[in-house]
Amino acid sequence: MKNRTYNVKALLIATLLSVFMIVLVFYGSRELQNFDAALITYLFGTVFAFFGIVYRYTVWLQRPPTWIYFKRGICFLFTGKVFSHFWFASKESIENIAFQKFIYPRGKYRWIAHFMIAVGCTSAFLITIPLTFGWIHFTMAPNSISVYEAHFFGFKVMDFELDSIMAFLTFHALNWSSYLVIFGSLYYLRRRLTNPGLIATQSFEGDLLPLILLIAISVTGLGLTYSYQFMKGFAFDFLAVLHAVTVIMFLIWIPFGKFFHIIQRPAQIGAHIYNKEGRRKGMAVCPHTGEEFASKLHIDDLKIVTKQLGFDFSMEDGGSHLDLSPEGKRARLAKAHLRARQTGGNLFG
Repeated sequence: MKNRTYNVKALLIATLLSVFMIVLVFYGSRELQNFDAALITYLFGTVFAFFGIVYRYTVWLQRPPTWIYFKRGICFLFTGKVFSHFWFASKESIENIAFQKFIYPRGKYRWIAHFMIAVGCTSAFLITIPLTFGWIHFTMAPNSISVYEAHFFGFKVMDFELDSIMAFLTFHALNWSSYLVIFGSLYYLRRRLTNPGLIATQSFEGDLLPLILLIAISVTGLGLTYSYQFMKGFAFDFLAVLHAVTVIMFLIWIPFGKFFHIIQRPAQIGAHIYNKEGRRKGMAVCPHTGEEFASKLHIDDLKIVTKQLGFDFSMEDGGSHLDLSPEGKRARLAKAHLRARQTGGNLFG
């Protein structure tokens, strides 16, 4: 029987959630009354990206190491010291997801650039996805030509004068996001074009193309603003098509390229909870060195995962090679080599 190249479970989950999202678009836009037909291509690109993200994430979670981290993390989060875990998860989310603290040890300027890209992309997603789905729309207030009303899921949430600061910030929000993304991406693009170590190891599709796409999306988006504000709509149609092409390429690239790490990153919080809980439950001691080297929980789970993957590290005395620290493994391997040479009668050759 021919082996399948796709994962049936992941395909089913991705399909069901994509259909559910389309249903939310239909009803969230008041049965498409608030849906802008001009954004239909963006909607198709977003649905495709969502399907790919869910599919790949589901496949990723089914891997034995990922699944056991995920399962333990969820279990710890909702059992025992629930409030303590939620506080820890919230703190980690603010530090490492919102403020990108994990980048700072690599350099202050790298952190600033990464933070700018993260904030720019996140704010752009938070703005464009509800607009594309028809969940947010703007209308003129009744009996007024100078007041705009903002609606969410068809319900009015706020209004503002067209010449107010709020109007300026709201209607130019994507421009601020674009500037952040451009400046952050240019910094990293410069590093990848001038750093000898990066030049030797990077690939175009894995390292340069993501940055080029981000810059292209931001520049063409800004071009639309400058076209209708300062150039009386000159080349607006061309820029609109070019912007749509770059955005759709970006959306399609998310599930299959480097951008997927954006989706994976929050799972790191679960790994931090796992490590914290593992240390609380007790550390494993290497039988060779007599020193602690990892949590006992991690070693026990490692034994389960390696057996699931078809590896058996059991020893004749009933123990396991996984009970040894890296230093202990190296010492045992050296002793095994010594015994082999002594048995063969050639100690140095």
